[in-house]
Amino acid sequence: MSAPRPVMTVQGLVSGYDGSRVIDEVDLVVAAGETVALLGRNGAGKTTLVETVMGLVRPVAGQVLVGPGQVDVAGRKPHVVARAGVAIVPQGRRVFAPLTVEENLRVAARRRKGRTPGEGVRTWTVDDVYSLMPRLAERRTNLGRQLSGGEQQMLAIGRALLGSPDLLLLDEPSDGLAPAVVETVGEVLRDLASSGMALLVVEQDLRLAFSVADRVLVMNKGRIVHESTTAEFRSDGARARSLLGIG
Repeated sequence: MSAPRPVMTVQGLVSGYDGSRVIDEVDLVVAAGETVALLGRNGAGKTTLVETVMGLVRPVAGQVLVGPGQVDVAGRKPHVVARAGVAIVPQGRRVFAPLTVEENLRVAARRRKGRTPGEGVRTWTVDDVYSLMPRLAERRTNLGRQLSGGEQQMLAIGRALLGSPDLLLLDEPSDGLAPAVVETVGEVLRDLASSGMALLVVEQDLRLAFSVADRVLVMNKGRIVHESTTAEFRSDGARARSLLGIG
């Protein structure tokens, strides 16, 4: 049986702000249908890494190869990265507060119209988003500012899906959410992975990370300092505590 195809390959990535080096020679691979949890202490560089991949932070060096053809999008503008098959669910949701749920989704669908996803990845419609997250359908006429934190997170995920991405980047999807809502988010992420989508999840909530991830990467001071399967990481509590500064 052949190995799953890589959806993203990062090689020697370096980036930062105002001359500082926040991301330092990062290498990683995410395969089709795989969920990778990116863990690390605050300030380790996790958000900078996903924003560099998405084109929101310009790299100094390295490659970001995405999609079936492994096209290098390092340093390209966010809309170019999105067209290549990458979508982001940013920390803080950032939904359009004055627009309804339906309008938020329709705007996203128009922006990404015409992209052909990679093999095994579906083309998403607004109705597909409602089927995956029925609560959004119930709230379709409510404004973004009238939604709970969990509903806003679902809307942010739905908007990203309408780009029919091969790879979904999620930055702290559990941030500020009640435990029951976090479990709902986990169910959605597991459904997406089972459909063939690749996910890179930056997360502080270890329960969520462990429940969705196939592999764990740990960052420290801008570098990947540990990589293992989730099962291996969970079985070595002392190592996890050392890497993450918990317990």
